[in-house]
Amino acid sequence: MKVLFDEDVPAKLARSLPRHEIHTVVSMRWGGIKNGALLTLIVRERFDVFLTGDKNMDKQQRLEGRPFAVLIMSAINWPVIRPHIPTISAALDEALPGTVKTIDCGVFIPRVNRPGE
Repeated sequence: MKVLFDEDVPAKLARSLPRHEIHTVVSMRWGGIKNGALLTLIVRERFDVFLTGDKNMDKQQRLEGRPFAVLIMSAINWPVIRPHIPTISAALDEALPGTVKTIDCGVFIPRVNRPGE
C-alpha cells in the first residue's frame, strides 16, 4: 500500500510500518503546498492513503469519494503515538478509497510547569 505522510506526521513512524510503501510530503518536496493542491498531487501520484494529524482537514476539504483513503490521527506526538503503532498499522490495512477515518492513537497532554521548576 502506497502511503503519504503529511508534514505533521512523525517520520519515525515509517520505520514501524515495514509492510507499506511510505513517502512523506517533505520527501516528495511538497512542503508548504496548500491542502487542495496537495490532494490533487496525491491522486496524480496514485497514493492509496493520506495520513495526517490535521483534525480540521475534513472541514476544509471535500475528502469523501476520492480515489484514496484519508486517515486522521488523534495525536502526532511520537511518545504518545508509539504505543498505538498496531492500531495505526491496522487502520492502514483496512483503509478503503473514498473514506475518511480518525485513528484513536492517544491524546497529547501538555505538561504544566509548576512555579519553581
